[in-house]
Amino acid sequence: MQHPAPRNRPRTRATALVVCLAAAGAVALSGCGSNTRTVGAAPPPRAKDAFDQRAAQIVRDWPKVAPAPGRQDALLPLAGADHPKSQDVRELTVTVGHSACDAGYGTRVLESKELVVVSGWGRKKIPEGMCTEQLATDKAKVRLDGPLAGRKVVDAATGKQLLKG
Repeated sequence: MQHPAPRNRPRTRATALVVCLAAAGAVALSGCGSNTRTVGAAPPPRAKDAFDQRAAQIVRDWPKVAPAPGRQDALLPLAGADHPKSQDVRELTVTVGHSACDAGYGTRVLESKELVVVSGWGRKKIPEGMCTEQLATDKAKVRLDGPLAGRKVVDAATGKQLLKG
């Protein structure tokens, strides 16, 4: 004849299971050693667009650079650049030529040891009627990672030197 199991045995098993899971979780969370680990995947690298490709070409081929063919929203020509007050500046002011119908515009920059390659960019509005497609120009700031320090400033769209740093 079998004796019935004591009533507290299932509770004892549940308590033991909880203690084991908590201990396993603590070990998993604490890790082994003091190394820092990265969890998750890094975002995929951004695909090179027209500006990235053109700026790299200018740096590689300088000073033998021809204008970029056609008009691209990522490569709008600059109408000019203001002379900086000193060689230590880390910000330039350029004049961006863009469509009067652009919803947004701005600048992009790639810096090398000898050059600062700058381009304007524009983003068209969703058509809500007629657009005159006239040229608008506005001043925009270009922030540099390092001082200008004698580097030449080059327009990515035209390949022409705007300033001699």
